[in-house]
Amino acid sequence: MQQDIREILIDRYAIQARIFRMAQEIGEAYKDREFLLMPLLTGSIIFVADLVRHLPVRMKIDVLAVSSYRGKVTVNEGARVLYPTTFDVTGKHVLVIDDILDSGRTLMTVTELLKQQGAASIKTCVLLKKKLPIKPAIDADWVGFEIPDEFVVGYGLDFNGYYRNLPDIAVLHKHAMQ
Repeated sequence: MQQDIREILIDRYAIQARIFRMAQEIGEAYKDREFLLMPLLTGSIIFVADLVRHLPVRMKIDVLAVSSYRGKVTVNEGARVLYPTTFDVTGKHVLVIDDILDSGRTLMTVTELLKQQGAASIKTCVLLKKKLPIKPAIDADWVGFEIPDEFVVGYGLDFNGYYRNLPDIAVLHKHAMQ
């Protein structure tokens, strides 16, 4: 697997340090109210597992499965909600957690769905945000890192289902994406 990596963009130590700081910021924002943490599967699972261990506030967790990349593609094909939330979000404060923000279509789709379901407030948190020439459809309230416009893997992000288990955020060699 290491031979497939062209470059490590963010190492595991920088990721952990930033997640700790983000958890403190989120904890401060929600210190006086309970909220529903809603990670978007599958890319955010490692990020959210580390984040929740540092959140010093009362919360519930529900998941939403959303797909934007299918198979061996490296271009976002538009968000599809695959698994709807099981909690009633009416009147609740919801924090949506995603792995990466590029076009913003996934977060836009999810926030619109939660608004329609009557959430009291919706905030968003992403581990990564791509620096793109076009402004995303929606911005995140909390961003871990801004990265160049590269297709990245590791720390939950995948290519064709592989590389999620890498502890760092990395760019693959072209031969690994065929």
